[in-house]
Amino acid sequence: MKNKIMNRKLHQWAVIGAGPAGIAAVGKLLDHGILAEDILWFDPSFKVGDFGHYWSNVSSNTKVKFFKDFLLDVRSFHYQEAPVDFPLNHLPVNETCTLSYMVEPLQWITDCLLQKIHSVKTTIRNMFLSKRQWTLSSDSKTYLAKNVILATGALPSTLNYPGVNVIPFDTAIDKEKLASVIKRDETYGVFGSSHSAIIILKHLVDLNVKKIINFYRSPCCYAVEMDDWILFDNTGLKGQSAAWAREHIDGVLPPNLFRCNVSEANIARFLPECDHVIYAVGFEQRKSIVIGDYENARHNPHVGIIGPGLFGLGIAYPETKTDIYGNSESQVGLWKFMVYLNKVMPVWLNYPT
Repeated sequence: MKNKIMNRKLHQWAVIGAGPAGIAAVGKLLDHGILAEDILWFDPSFKVGDFGHYWSNVSSNTKVKFFKDFLLDVRSFHYQEAPVDFPLNHLPVNETCTLSYMVEPLQWITDCLLQKIHSVKTTIRNMFLSKRQWTLSSDSKTYLAKNVILATGALPSTLNYPGVNVIPFDTAIDKEKLASVIKRDETYGVFGSSHSAIIILKHLVDLNVKKIINFYRSPCCYAVEMDDWILFDNTGLKGQSAAWAREHIDGVLPPNLFRCNVSEANIARFLPECDHVIYAVGFEQRKSIVIGDYENARHNPHVGIIGPGLFGLGIAYPETKTDIYGNSESQVGLWKFMVYLNKVMPVWLNYPT
């Protein structure tokens, strides 16, 4: 605790992170009767997390209907009473949209919650459990809480091929940012075949670069709408990405796009052609907090428990679900986080520290 100021108030709940999952967690705590003064909320900016900071210009893999369901599911959001008629309200509910349409109402909700909740604009660096309470430390202060929800998000995964020039994923996924760094007479390698990889391939084709080499491990997978559920809901392509992939990946390849399976032979042969590479191979948990005695603890993917009074939510701590055909997938998406939170919050409220 040396050189740090101790905040002596013991809060019942602390939420770390103010992206969509953190916003949902705060809202559901209020809905369950936790008093605003008993909640402590941490985030460096309170600007809707990575969702707002990096992905606003990205096309969603989610229908507008599910975004609206997310906003309307939390009573304390008061979304129906918003004085702003958000553009999201006027989009076709069964189509996808750019994420900026969702960022705007989430920012409005955040600003409203900040007027009620004790919030601290900071980054938590360390935390440990002692005497049945959590001590959380930023660079300058420490705080106390009985229970902690980690909604700390995830970072784009990377690969480690030596000697290549890498364009960061957050640049590549945003067409305007990508256009500002590419050169049309160069060759670009893209690793992956998921939703984000397809978006990046489309950007590069539209930008008319000389050549694109797509290294992939498996064929494109498409979501299939069944009677009341979706097969490959989390791993399958949907919306605009699915339409483009059917036409240009599994249909007729654009003249500047070449695809090859990731194998040692193909890497050795084609990677040296690439002036730059982009890794669109998923996300991995952000490990920005040192958690004493829990460094290697994993969350229970069915109820979100990490340890006594410690719970995980969002893209870093997703639910694992198996469909009727035996396919197990991590449930990633705003509405899925909300459905999961509705299921596990009663457990969290009763799980003893």
